[in-house]
Amino acid sequence: MLEALRLSCVRDERVLFSDLNFNITPGEIVQVEGQNGAGKTSLLRILAGLAQPESGQVRWQGEAIGRARDAFHRQLLFLGHQAGVKALLTPFENLAFYQSVMGKPDYDAIWQALAQVGLLGYEEVPVGQLSAGQQRRVALARLWLSRALLWVLDEPLTAIDQQGVELLMAQFEQQAARGGMVLLTTHQPLPAAGRAVRRLRLTQGEAA
Repeated sequence: MLEALRLSCVRDERVLFSDLNFNITPGEIVQVEGQNGAGKTSLLRILAGLAQPESGQVRWQGEAIGRARDAFHRQLLFLGHQAGVKALLTPFENLAFYQSVMGKPDYDAIWQALAQVGLLGYEEVPVGQLSAGQQRRVALARLWLSRALLWVLDEPLTAIDQQGVELLMAQFEQQAARGGMVLLTTHQPLPAAGRAVRRLRLTQGEAA
């Protein structure tokens, strides 16, 4: 379980949110909502251990993530606003590198992931030569390779067409069905899903 305990965040002397408490349990999909500037990205970065809150604590499996950083990051997949892929490598090489961090690459699984995101035929093209949407798809292909329990995804639907959105939603549901957790932000409406999506709205420095 991921827990946020009395989290507060201040940026440029402005309180984005304060005294924020919630938890995410296995099998849940949680969407963070709020206007631009409400602190959605800041919240996700804090929950992923990439930024520090002004006050409060984030816990993973009952322990503060700062004291269990390695164990936590082994169970975390974070995708931010930027694609986070290496421009000089091809999509295949990027995914092989991603898998090599976890262990030995599974080349069959990489081919399947590229097929799922519609990049077959582009697997040997340097990522820097691909469109922004295609680069985003390279990053999202990690979802088909990940065995992390917690996915933290900042605007994963950006530059993705409706068919791609539905494909991603199905992948979120599969992650939840196997006992994983998905936490995401998006400005796009999510398609209807068999599994309920819990919504956490940041508003006026608080959460509802």
